[in-house]
Amino acid sequence: MPVFAYKALSSTGAVQSGQIDAGDRGEALRLLDRRGLQPVSLKQATGVVSTKREKTDGKPSAKAGFRAQEKPITKSKEEVSEGGQLKLKRAEVVLFTEELADMLGAGLQLEPALKAMEGRQELGSLKDVAHGIRSHVRDGMNFSVALRKISPSFGPLYCSLAAAGEASGALDTILKRQAHYLNTLSELQARLILAMIYPAFLVFAGLGVSVVFVTILIPQLTQLIESAPGGKLPGPIQLLVTVSDHLGAYWYVYVILLIAGGLFFKAWKDNDANRPTWDRVKLQIPLAGPVISSRFYVQFLETMANLVGNGLTLLRALELSRDATQNLSLRSSLNEVIDQVGDGRALSKAMVRTGHFPALLIDMVSVGEQTGKIDLSLRRAAERYDKELNKDLNRIMALIMPTILIVMALLIGTMAYLMINAIFQTISNLNGR
Repeated sequence: MPVFAYKALSSTGAVQSGQIDAGDRGEALRLLDRRGLQPVSLKQATGVVSTKREKTDGKPSAKAGFRAQEKPITKSKEEVSEGGQLKLKRAEVVLFTEELADMLGAGLQLEPALKAMEGRQELGSLKDVAHGIRSHVRDGMNFSVALRKISPSFGPLYCSLAAAGEASGALDTILKRQAHYLNTLSELQARLILAMIYPAFLVFAGLGVSVVFVTILIPQLTQLIESAPGGKLPGPIQLLVTVSDHLGAYWYVYVILLIAGGLFFKAWKDNDANRPTWDRVKLQIPLAGPVISSRFYVQFLETMANLVGNGLTLLRALELSRDATQNLSLRSSLNEVIDQVGDGRALSKAMVRTGHFPALLIDMVSVGEQTGKIDLSLRRAAERYDKELNKDLNRIMALIMPTILIVMALLIGTMAYLMINAIFQTISNLNGR
């Protein structure tokens, strides 16, 4: 029978390591869970095979093939205070994630991997991050909790996914996925900034032309028309002049109202009581809503595929995936799914009953349930929605340029038309006399 080497945290926070006999990885995880242990790493010991399998009664026993060695806990000499948290750039978070994922994937345990990162000269300030995290992990703290304690730059989503990786024993896989996600997000922002350079130039140019029209050309045209015999300003020009004079006299009031409105909106959406409403509204915003939904589906499906593929039960995988979901409206949908799966209903049926999941996703999950390979179906669905997400993003960036061009053309074109029309009308009045 295979032998699995593990490192886990007990309910008291003690760090335990040893070996356990199990038929497969999933059984090993279940045995650890029965003993109240949360695995940090779990790998099959190469070249070691148990010759017999003893019965287990859910209690630690040498006969059960559960050879635990509790490490003595020593307090770290250097603690990172909550007030002195290190702030990292996104590129540094990505580099830290990639380096740690590579080391864990190569077979290193978490603490030795962090210690190796401390000695890497090219990592710069990340060495301090690795040292602080290793100090907390060595004292028995969960890796995900240590991340949150050391730096706010990792964020709630990152820490939740790290906790899911710890629970499933697939921390290296989860970190690789997170590094890919962060890289994709950085590339998207770079593409968006690049795509917005020319439209931003057009916006500033259009605003500049509008200011010239309102402050110089239209007043001069107004004086010219009023000085002509029988000259009378056309209605649209008169309206434009009135609005211009009003804004010139009370512009500071509108600036104050705009700032106050922005602060009020920020305070409203940051209020815990209003977060579910705001998260629900975000899903309904044109263009942005489908992107938020697609990104949720990709994250949810990839996380579920990794957790289920590494032996976690479907219900536990759903709970961890829910904890990694930041949108409260989507989290509420997952709570409904969890309740129904807990009552014994199939995952695909539970998704249908909530009414918040697309038919294509449900069909792919249903195929996985029928074939017994739900993790593969979830991964294929994640790849499918990842492509859809890229299409949505490309579509949005493709619409930015023509939209801004149309708005600027309408704005400046309307002003130019009004001025030319007023000039021709004045000339006609003069010729009529």
